[in-house]
Amino acid sequence: MSSLVEVAKAAGVSVSTASRVLNGSSHPISAKTRARVIAVAEQVGYSPSALARALVSRSSRLLGVLVSDIVNPYFSVIARGVDDVASRAGYVTMLSNVDRRTSTEINRLQTMRDYRAAGVIFAGSGYDDDPHTPELVKAVRQAREQGIQTVSLTIRDLGCPTITADNRTAAYDITDHLLSLGHRRIAFIEGPPGMVASRQRREGFLTCMSDADLAEAAQCHPGGFDYESGHAATMRLIARPPMPDAILAANDEAAVGALNALRQARIDVPGEISVAGIDDLRVAQFVGLTTVSLPLYEMGAMAARHIIEAAPGAETDNPTATILSHRLIPRETTGRRTTPMPA
Repeated sequence: MSSLVEVAKAAGVSVSTASRVLNGSSHPISAKTRARVIAVAEQVGYSPSALARALVSRSSRLLGVLVSDIVNPYFSVIARGVDDVASRAGYVTMLSNVDRRTSTEINRLQTMRDYRAAGVIFAGSGYDDDPHTPELVKAVRQAREQGIQTVSLTIRDLGCPTITADNRTAAYDITDHLLSLGHRRIAFIEGPPGMVASRQRREGFLTCMSDADLAEAAQCHPGGFDYESGHAATMRLIARPPMPDAILAANDEAAVGALNALRQARIDVPGEISVAGIDDLRVAQFVGLTTVSLPLYEMGAMAARHIIEAAPGAETDNPTATILSHRLIPRETTGRRTTPMPA
């Protein structure tokens, strides 16, 4: 493939003129010169790079997706939804791990601005009382002013549209399902401390238990959004009997950790204790885990469509908030309580 210098030489123009023609610049160039440069470029098989076009047009066909943990399957499902829509529209998805750090989100957003990204999707949850939030809000506003669309997939005060699942109601519904099976003493394994999504799911659990006049029977235990946290929390429960009727983990990975800890201790699931999670990741399907299916793929796909279909400068001071529905998925890890409750 020929270089831009060779195209310019063959067309008898300067490199800057050839660049302006081939990258769609609005700089005034005669129709005759423009036609000659294009004809030479076609003859030698030259095409400008996507980055070069972005630098001239001030926009690229790039969608940035910022995720909290790149190996977490929760974000893999979201990313697949983004990329399926993006690729069909001729866009490229760039996935970036921020390791649950707002400061890293700010840096990654600046990188996306440097690449003239069409849009940036914040897929991870924020933290309560995060000292870096004002700086991130400012960075998001600057990106919007630059023409970059931004979307958040969790409830965060970033001044941009949100497309989310309802964490509180999801946790409420799965707790209510456990109660409907006759379970009363339910242990909730929490997500990462300080994270908004963790708090929302904990609140949903506690609200449901309170509505059932079982607030005193509710147990909350420190945990996390990973297998190891769920396993460790359950091992602590096993070491300090009596065991609860059921365990609800803040997400599926932690629930699978709880499930394996119980099986290692030869505690029958669901004969002696039921186990449930939230998300409905593939691992939940593999082990027959009762859970709540969150619309992760749909969230990613809708966010991509929002960015691709938005007109330039379409961001407003009153961003939209869309909440997608979830579904309860009963499976083999939960069952009806058969033993009577103690007096």
